[in-house]
Amino acid sequence: MKRNIVLATVAAAALIGGGTVAAYAGSGDDGASPRQSDVRVADDRDDAPKDDTDDRDDAQDDRDDAQDDREEAAAQARGADVTAAEAIAAALERTPGTAVSAELDDDGSRVWEVTVVKADGTEHDVRVSAGDGKVLSDRRDDDDDDDGRRDLAALKGSTVDAREAAEAAAAKGTVVEIDLDDDGPALWKAETTKGEWNVDLKSGAVTAHHDDAGQDDDRDDRNDRDDD
Repeated sequence: MKRNIVLATVAAAALIGGGTVAAYAGSGDDGASPRQSDVRVADDRDDAPKDDTDDRDDAQDDRDDAQDDREEAAAQARGADVTAAEAIAAALERTPGTAVSAELDDDGSRVWEVTVVKADGTEHDVRVSAGDGKVLSDRRDDDDDDDGRRDLAALKGSTVDAREAAEAAAAKGTVVEIDLDDDGPALWKAETTKGEWNVDLKSGAVTAHHDDAGQDDDRDDRNDRDDD
């Protein structure tokens, strides 16, 4: 009787704490010799197969999203005879300053929208034809000069400008957008017909943007479980 009470107590503890617990039962009223009884309870590791399946599903969703982005970029690029680098050069010729972004409109208008920041931080939205490279309009953006000043501060000390970054990223597909990304260490972020890419502000090195670089988050999750 006492042995059964001991085993029940240990089993309850195992259910609360999880894992495998070795319970030792001493001789009870029946005089049986002591023996060891294993009480095995599933722990969090039983959830690992389900977590891996969820990770694979998430990774597939990410790949599907990336493929959709590439197809959308390819549709944008059709009919655009002027490259991102050429559009930036045309915008800067009309409005001297620092280009911080260029985006090919996705509404079928075949127009590049180039953002140029003047030395005083004011921003100008310059529209350039994607067909012949002519400047269609130049409008000052009066919303917030602080954005322009922050962009200039982020680019301080850089040696690769937007046009050069667009040219570098073109090796990875037709560029439909180039933009200064200052969330964290500043860099140029390019969207092309073959994915998204980062361009270093000083070296011009092109590397895959983290969303397209593989399942880094999935590997981190698996590593975390292995460490538990």
